Amino acid sequence: MTTAPPLRIGVIGLGVGERHIVGYQEIPDVEVVACCDIDPVKMAAVAARRNVPHLHKDYSTLLADPTIDAVSLCSYDDAHVEQAVAAFRAGKHVFCEKPIALDRAGLDQVIRAWSDSGKHLSSNLILRQSPRFKAVRDMVRKGDFGDLHYMEGDYLHQILWKITEGWRGKMPFYCVTYGGGIHLIDLMRWIAGEEVTEVTAMAAKKLTKETGFAYPDTMTTLMRFSSDLMAKSTTTFGPQRRKFHSLNVYGTKLSFENANGPARLYHGDQPEDEEPFDVPYPGIEKGDLLPDFIAAIREDRPSIVDAKDVFQVMNICLCAWEAAETGHTMPVVAVV
Repeated sequence: MTTAPPLRIGVIGLGVGERHIVGYQEIPDVEVVACCDIDPVKMAAVAARRNVPHLHKDYSTLLADPTIDAVSLCSYDDAHVEQAVAAFRAGKHVFCEKPIALDRAGLDQVIRAWSDSGKHLSSNLILRQSPRFKAVRDMVRKGDFGDLHYMEGDYLHQILWKITEGWRGKMPFYCVTYGGGIHLIDLMRWIAGEEVTEVTAMAAKKLTKETGFAYPDTMTTLMRFSSDLMAKSTTTFGPQRRKFHSLNVYGTKLSFENANGPARLYHGDQPEDEEPFDVPYPGIEKGDLLPDFIAAIREDRPSIVDAKDVFQVMNICLCAWEAAETGHTMPVVAVV
């Protein structure tokens, strides 16, 4: 019996990319053989710490290695389009940190390169792996919630420094929804099991008005799904609280409200209708989607977060930004 050779991986960008290396190294018959970073000191340190043999100053030389099967793109957001397109053209499978693109032209480029390549694409929309949110999705699928009519999914994280001091604020363009709220928008779409058909949005620059950051720091998006389910998503990088994914799901039979600690389920409006829901949250690590990405390559099947999911949630976010800029409700049309 012949055994398939190990899958060989390259990782580009060694901030969160180091966690990707750790995640891949825990998967049987997977080898992280190369890494790349614009900071040679950081790269050397990570490569030594994680036993990665080949170091590249330029991502293109990593992609030129014909023995590498797949790459993780963990670089700065404004490098993702160029690197994803190059990776697909080099015949690599791609796992990309979100967002996959920062504008519609970039998204179109990645879609064309992916379509032409026949390779797999996934992204680190990690909330799909949270045990609590998986349990809610399963209950929705079983009909426990009845007919969903409203959802809220907010990204509340005190990381204002990331846009006032870090690399995000130095990019020519940055949208907090692309970097944060995308997680909750994807999660609500996944739980509901239906598509967003239109969005409207508002954005504000209040927290960073005395800084050099040029774009809104808070953004709220309203979405209509195909069944007339309504949903709201707010992203803010400045709340005085612990990091929290505020997910509330309201159905005709049952409601769910997330919390740090036990969440709550409601069967009605009386005290006796309330019960704790203590499935673990968040219960996830940065690399938890990587085993499924590798299995999808080996089995030639869609990933938990497949290419169509990556493209469509990015499309929803782009429509939200366009709505905030123009003050108009924007239709959301499938891009693949």
